[in-house]
Amino acid sequence: MCHALESYTARYYTAFDRKRPEQRVTYCGSNPVSDLWCEKALALIAASFRTAVRDGADLQARSNMMLAATFAGMGFGNAGVHIPHANGYPIAGMVKDYRPAGYPPQEPMVPHGQSVSLTAPEAFRFTFPTAPERHLRAAALLAPGQEMLNDPAEQLPSAVIGLMRDIGIPNGIGAVGYTEADIGDLVPGTMKQQRLLATCARPVAEEDIAGIFAASVQNW
Repeated sequence: MCHALESYTARYYTAFDRKRPEQRVTYCGSNPVSDLWCEKALALIAASFRTAVRDGADLQARSNMMLAATFAGMGFGNAGVHIPHANGYPIAGMVKDYRPAGYPPQEPMVPHGQSVSLTAPEAFRFTFPTAPERHLRAAALLAPGQEMLNDPAEQLPSAVIGLMRDIGIPNGIGAVGYTEADIGDLVPGTMKQQRLLATCARPVAEEDIAGIFAASVQNW
């Protein structure tokens, strides 16, 4: 989900300085080709993610999720990811004693899918002004039939949170052991991921990341 959404909301490829290719970032930014893969992935996720989690024996749902993972991978391998993945590094790397269900209990860990999703709702609130129409389109694909909210900026975060709740993702970084007191330690880890932050459609400063972490201590 985050691979597809971050790629779809990444800085658009025409926004980079094409006259100075030596200064281009690792990824291309969102573009018409990556959009196709991301849109297909989001549609498959909307149709099958909950079912695959609820019933692991449903081979059609699991097959759809394998396709979604592949399609989203083709999208982000081209367009790139941004804030949620950059935040995922320190969230996973500085884990204290969180032990997720279903994983070996010997050592604490925050699985990748959890670490990148925990700050995603707030990250998409942050990027919404850069391309409202893309965020609304992504929300419509991820949560078809979702009613329009009074605040358009909440449409995609609401869709993301709805899926997170339904599949059992922890409720924010607080649920994996972090408090507001840890934010000052988490931020530098994110800021080191400039290859990812450079793909964000908005310039990202330390105070922006701190605000995203603060708003993500609890997501609902």
